[in-house]
Amino acid sequence: MTRELVVTEVGPQALVVDRGRPGWAHIGVPPAGALDGPAHALAQRLVGNPPDAAGLEILLGGLAVRATAALTVALTGPPGGLRLRRGGGPERAVASHQPVHLAAGDVVTVPAPGSGLRGYLAVGGGVAVEPVLGSRSADTLSGLGPAPLAVGDRLPVGPPTPIPPVGTGAIGVSTAPDAVVLRLHLGPRADWIDDAAGALRAGTWTVAPTGDRVGVRLEGPPLARADDRQGEELRSEGLVGGAVQVPPDGQPVVFLADHPTTGGYPVVGVVDPAELAAFAQLRPGSSVRFSPVAAPSGP
Repeated sequence: MTRELVVTEVGPQALVVDRGRPGWAHIGVPPAGALDGPAHALAQRLVGNPPDAAGLEILLGGLAVRATAALTVALTGPPGGLRLRRGGGPERAVASHQPVHLAAGDVVTVPAPGSGLRGYLAVGGGVAVEPVLGSRSADTLSGLGPAPLAVGDRLPVGPPTPIPPVGTGAIGVSTAPDAVVLRLHLGPRADWIDDAAGALRAGTWTVAPTGDRVGVRLEGPPLARADDRQGEELRSEGLVGGAVQVPPDGQPVVFLADHPTTGGYPVVGVVDPAELAAFAQLRPGSSVRFSPVAAPSGP
């Protein structure tokens, strides 16, 4: 029997993601991949997949899929659970952050989380869509990879994998606090901002409602241009995930996995990669502060 997940309902957005496709910036391709990397990796581990397997990133729930064969799934991300319907029976709640075994015909639904934004659904064997440039991830900026999921889509699933024993490691639940303080490595254009370190350390910003996988706009005290940079223009330069760019209005933009590869506004710093996953779960109105540190010096 063909191993597939058939999409029967979708919410605001559901995407196929893996660890992304780094290394293609020279041809204008972003890295893409799961925004909450730790949650995605944990979901894969719970169903016995290697960490580079593909799964589903689900924004604010609403996704339902039907198994066409015996499969194992796991949901990670914010606290919550799944709803499971076996055959034509009633729905029942099933906890997240653990393997859930499905029979052919079973339907699982991902409800909207009570906190946070994105859940990660893994399936034993991985979502086996065709890779593009070495990755199965959707890229919402360039359009590479599979399109956002739609009702009726049939997602192929790879060969079954052995499920790891329960209790082999800590189970991490993605937190979605109302306020975060994030390490920010200053540079490369911190000198374009008046007292960049001091302004970043003193300011408090809120997450704007317009963010997506490309980037998150922050609203708060504007970061002012240094006097000796007034009226200057900056040529486009390379961008990395976590880059904090300052457009003319002074409101910072934090770039995420589907970010453009270049930009023409000064980058005042880069969010520490270990802390960037917070932006996968911060809802609009959440508070963001920065703890700036000097960029590491070269050899």
